[in-house]
Amino acid sequence: MKQIKRKKAVTDQKRGAVFTRLIREITIAAKAGGGDPGGNARLRTAIDAAKPRNMPADNIDRAIKKGTGELEGVTTKRSRMKDTVPEVRRC
Repeated sequence: MKQIKRKKAVTDQKRGAVFTRLIREITIAAKAGGGDPGGNARLRTAIDAAKPRNMPADNIDRAIKKGTGELEGVTTKRSRMKDTVPEVRRC
């Protein structure tokens, strides 16, 4: 019984990592070109990549809504990190 639990946990962890990567791509594509897969080739490609991996349609719809800003309670903001380089003093 414990061996089955362990195998399932490992499988679920791998699937979750793949789903996260696919959701991120769908969200970015929807944000860049809109939520219509017919008019957004990048979004269409991301959805086509998610379907063979058995991603639920609800997850795909939620990722699109998150990217277009239609999902309530979710705000996305861009942030840029400033590169800081230590000064090099030469004597």
